[in-house]
Amino acid sequence: MAVTLAEEIVLLSLDDESGSAQQRQAAGWAVAGGILLELVLAGRVSVTGERLEVTDTTPTGEPLLDGRAALMATWLRGRGRRRATDWLAHDQPKAVSAAVEVLCRRGVVAEEKRKVLGMFPVRRYPEADGTVERELRDRLRAVVLDGAEPDTRTAGLIALIHAAKLHALAFPDGERKRVTARMAEVAEGQWAATSVRQAIRDTQAAMAAVAVLTVTAVS
Repeated sequence: MAVTLAEEIVLLSLDDESGSAQQRQAAGWAVAGGILLELVLAGRVSVTGERLEVTDTTPTGEPLLDGRAALMATWLRGRGRRRATDWLAHDQPKAVSAAVEVLCRRGVVAEEKRKVLGMFPVRRYPEADGTVERELRDRLRAVVLDGAEPDTRTAGLIALIHAAKLHALAFPDGERKRVTARMAEVAEGQWAATSVRQAIRDTQAAMAAVAVLTVTAVS
């Protein structure tokens, strides 16, 4: 079963048994960044410096990507180019919910509704099919801990995890310094074409910038 980078990040962030989300804000930035990166790699969007532009409206066939691309096109309408950081800030609160919805439809997680203190409704998304996350973690382990060469998508995923500082979600029992160093090496490595590496770096830069802006605004 093929899942998007954004869905993979959501799987890493959800507790398998309780279905509760961990590191919500950082994971949210990584999910929004994952959608943006895949649209860039698919040739549907371009990020040039700070500027974002829709270059091709042809559907990719992936419900999550096509849904966000349509929203992005509407957001950009009449404005030409806008900053990638503005889009990430706009999309981050909604991107996780969109990715979770697709995972539910795929049967990978299940939605559970309950009330806290009998009053406040909450939703949890425990794992329904563990094979997808196991394959995901095996791929990450092979590259980060065993030194295997990454394919483009795995390297992109690692770069997003590294940029959002989600190392502990991917490797809760791993040696933190070793994991961080290897992820940084993959993110900066020569494993793909220059255009692909640039797309990942542009996405990482946009994620970092918008996270700083958010922290500044809150403080």
